[in-house]
Amino acid sequence: MFVFVCAGCGAELTIPLSQVALPVHARQEYGNGAQLPVLMQAGTFAVDPDPWGGPWRIWDEINPGEAEERGIYAPVHALSDGTPRASVIAPGDIRGVRLITEQCGGACCGLDGADGPNMACETCDLPVATRVDDCSLWQAVRLDSDAVYRNPVDGTHAAPLSWAELAEQGERTPLFEPIGTWGGPLGPGHFWSWSPRWEAAAGHALAHLLVASRGQPVAVPNGAAADVFQRALDTLLPTGTPKRRAVLAGPGRPSADEDADILLVPLHPQTGLPWTPEGPGRAASAYLVPLPLGVWLWLVSPQPHLPVPASGRIPRDVLRDDPLPMLPNQSFRADRGTFEHTLVRLPAVRRPWLRTILENLTQGTSTALF
Repeated sequence: MFVFVCAGCGAELTIPLSQVALPVHARQEYGNGAQLPVLMQAGTFAVDPDPWGGPWRIWDEINPGEAEERGIYAPVHALSDGTPRASVIAPGDIRGVRLITEQCGGACCGLDGADGPNMACETCDLPVATRVDDCSLWQAVRLDSDAVYRNPVDGTHAAPLSWAELAEQGERTPLFEPIGTWGGPLGPGHFWSWSPRWEAAAGHALAHLLVASRGQPVAVPNGAAADVFQRALDTLLPTGTPKRRAVLAGPGRPSADEDADILLVPLHPQTGLPWTPEGPGRAASAYLVPLPLGVWLWLVSPQPHLPVPASGRIPRDVLRDDPLPMLPNQSFRADRGTFEHTLVRLPAVRRPWLRTILENLTQGTSTALF
């Protein structure tokens, strides 16, 4: 575990934190006026390898060689020139800081960090972090890598959980959920929607599925996977009998079919590494499409929504389920921002057919998918 301290005076700025992988939805912007929860679990931090926030440079100002050095292989609207490798934490885990009020303007319902670092060390007044909690953004504090450093703290450093432990203890991410809204004419409320986590996970995985397709039709498993991916794949890829097949694979699952070309596998939430098949065989060379663990667990074992007979009164502390929650009123759509952020960072996007898909999306076609 680590404690982050101010680079200016050495004051401690956080509680002890353990490192985990950066969530796939870390850069997601969801809806309009939505009140998203905290990004990171309490007591954890993740390192964002990419720059975030201003200043910005448009693509025409960037040398292609510089872009590739930064791991970007296709044009984007603009690139951040902010400091990379910020450590992202939950807002409740920071200590010994104050808000820089003159850096907190311009947002809608909260702080968006557009003006730069908006939190300073209480001891020496050095700007050390940026708090983000505006509507449609995941709430987080980003510790500037140039203004803080981390010190290891005494105690045992637990090894990452095994895949077997994760499969048994991991929590599934529901496919849809209530989304909180900020106060309007009728006050705060909520609406039922496809899960923002799922939409971001789908955008991330769809970019990998396109690369794995090699420009050929792809079939994914029936059920939730088909609801999430098949419509987009059928729209973006050539029509015809699927030539490449994707299957679910991972801990506790039977060995993947030998004729599977693509494996939908979980990401380890602590290390960020994908599950990989063991032993020789075609599955060992299949393309691995990464999914957040909670999303993968739902795909392999979805929660049934069936009525269960019951008798007696509902206990006082149990949330009532009558009437049943409203379901989303539109087809599932992957998160466009996450899709583009992922695809332009995959070297395969330099292939002409993939570049065409990206350009068509940029020009406004296929918008019904996102």
